[in-house]
Amino acid sequence: MQEKNIDQEEIIEEVDTLEDREILSEDIDEETTEDNVSDINDKLQEKKLQEEIDTLNDQYQRLQAEYSNYRRRTQQEKETMGVFANEKILSELIPVIDNMERALQVFENKEDSVYQGIDMVYKQLQSTLNKFGVEEIEALDNDFDPNLHLAVMQEPVEGVDANKVVMILQKGYTLGTKVLRPSMVKVSC
Repeated sequence: MQEKNIDQEEIIEEVDTLEDREILSEDIDEETTEDNVSDINDKLQEKKLQEEIDTLNDQYQRLQAEYSNYRRRTQQEKETMGVFANEKILSELIPVIDNMERALQVFENKEDSVYQGIDMVYKQLQSTLNKFGVEEIEALDNDFDPNLHLAVMQEPVEGVDANKVVMILQKGYTLGTKVLRPSMVKVSC
């Protein structure tokens, strides 16, 4: 009978142990589940924060690029305005150069003091215009370019290709990339 008692006690102990194990197992499962949920929440929050950081970083970089482009554009506009601010007065001085060239062509005696005076003023005016970016359009023996030249005559010329400028009737001038006055030319056909 003692053996039965011992067996029963062992069975009771085993049952108690099994119940404890189940309770422990349930506690461990609950703790593990809570830990897993906590880990998942932490990871989700970390992912959301990383996405927010990435978004803000992207916005910052775009804003920085926009500002850089803005500064570059305004600098270009300032330079352009500086060059073209004097466009009106420079355009008005071009006929003065034409008249000085005509006056110089009339003189037969290049040693005359009047000729030399007009020549000095002419060269000084040309130098001043060049300093402000006004340049003469090179046309003679070049291909005809309707953006730079104004063809007022056309004539076949032996030994010259078609659409070549063969004579300049009036000089043209540019201010930077802008044409102040196109060259009046005679073109071969």
